[in-house]
Amino acid sequence: MSKSIVCIILLPIALLAGCWDSNEPERMLYINGMGIDYKDGKVEVYAQIIDFSNTAKSEQPSSDQPQVEIGYASGETMDGAITELYHSVDQKIFWGHFSYLVFSEEALKSVQLSPVIDSFIRYRETRYQIWVYTTRDALQDVLLVRPVINKSVTLSKLSDPENSFEQESFIYPTNIRKLLIGLDEPGHQAALPLISVKENWESIDEPIKAPVLSGLGVISRNGLKGFIAGDNARGLQWMTNETKRGELNLSIETAGQLGVIIEDVKVKITPVVTNGITFNVTVKLQATLSTIEGKASIKQIKQNIEKEVHDQIMDTYYDAIEKDIDIYRFSEQLYRKELQTWKKYQKDGALDLTEDSFGKLTVQVTKLTSDRKSYKETIKR
Repeated sequence: MSKSIVCIILLPIALLAGCWDSNEPERMLYINGMGIDYKDGKVEVYAQIIDFSNTAKSEQPSSDQPQVEIGYASGETMDGAITELYHSVDQKIFWGHFSYLVFSEEALKSVQLSPVIDSFIRYRETRYQIWVYTTRDALQDVLLVRPVINKSVTLSKLSDPENSFEQESFIYPTNIRKLLIGLDEPGHQAALPLISVKENWESIDEPIKAPVLSGLGVISRNGLKGFIAGDNARGLQWMTNETKRGELNLSIETAGQLGVIIEDVKVKITPVVTNGITFNVTVKLQATLSTIEGKASIKQIKQNIEKEVHDQIMDTYYDAIEKDIDIYRFSEQLYRKELQTWKKYQKDGALDLTEDSFGKLTVQVTKLTSDRKSYKETIKR
């Protein structure tokens, strides 16, 4: 046999050798979400395993097969708990599709955050875009909720929060990148969306549990600062330019109940250094009248919108101050705009804020539309 023929035969064999160490997709398990708890002096992990043979074929997988299963393990450290989890799995775990991380309240109080985050960001398969949440409910309940109408779990509110945020911007989603930035910048605090599980959906067969954004938990480098939940968290969405769309419900004597959609929020924070430090805030927004039961003038509607937004912003601030939380990141604002003043007043990178630190708040509705030709009810009574 000639040398040329031998070379032709050996060439494809050499190319095939590069695939011998690859992993077959059907012989791996995929992590989509993980919960972290702390009990009896040990770190507990709950791993949400998804079946891509079911979810990858369609955005609406077959209903007769479970989309997820939850694995559990505990250890003295985060790495120890994950290693213990490996002891009970049937196949190799792939972390490249890891979407979100949920901390329990006890974990935020007791577990050092740095080694937990390091366990993920130092691993080559994971990314900084992992979404981070906190909850006061059982982690198993959070990880086992399924999307409405049995959509793929990879499209759930926890795995893909930006989708629903476009429609209702209550709490801005936080990923590991934003978490690290928040803890590193002056103020050294970061807000995590607070998840609750509620049975507020029903199917033909049974009630359906769904994850609900119920507020936020604020952490510092030293652990959990506290929670701001329910209506007390409403002001946060009016103090960020990230807000895409929000809703207000108003009550006007001549018009009854009004529903208003808020968009295009623009916030300007100005530090004022006179006998101490205060922060003047200007909030400009556009509003669309959604529902109205009676009749009201444009001036009345604008004034009531401005008052409601003003009150919500201040209610959130007062609740945060009681918990020593710099909810509007005033420390960072002073650092960026008045560095020398910040150096004079800061302590461990943060300002000592009080209720009086919030100076003048101006809320202005720059544009009001009704989506119709009038500002009165459609069907008269």
